[in-house]
Amino acid sequence: MDTVKEQDKQRVFDDRSAEIVSRAESMRLGCYATSIWDETLYKAWSSIVYALVPNVDLLEKQLHKFCGLTQADEIVLFEKATFLVISHATHQEHTDVHRYEKISNIIKQFKLSCSKTQAQFKSMEVRNRHFTAFIDLFTSNTYIMIILSNPTIQSSAVYLNIQCARPHFEKFMQQYL
Repeated sequence: MDTVKEQDKQRVFDDRSAEIVSRAESMRLGCYATSIWDETLYKAWSSIVYALVPNVDLLEKQLHKFCGLTQADEIVLFEKATFLVISHATHQEHTDVHRYEKISNIIKQFKLSCSKTQAQFKSMEVRNRHFTAFIDLFTSNTYIMIILSNPTIQSSAVYLNIQCARPHFEKFMQQYL
């Protein structure tokens, strides 16, 4: 889509999508208009990963329970190597629809910086007056991000909750995913 004129993009995408769908016969598929210059490529890959996760509805139920127990606004699971979104649970809506892509890019750049200094990235905490974000290694294949807007919840409580939930989710993922 990068080489298509802006005014023609939707028409070209619709035409190409229709052609692919007609040739795919009964296969279920999705088409994505992507660019290497914006977040659309990340969004497409995340959608594909999400579609490939078996029992994603069960995983989301578990994340919603964990979100409620920790009083989190949102919990997101990222794939460990690519930082693509696997699943999420949201108890408070956010206005930035591109936040996962932005977070993924920030973390990947930070991990790259860490590797240049021979350091290993395990976790991070970012705090401002509106929220606190915790990103931590969760299972053997995932990182977890927990967003809290309640300033009375202590960091140590969040890390303890992550530590306690880790074996449950590791077992759950081995059993159902």
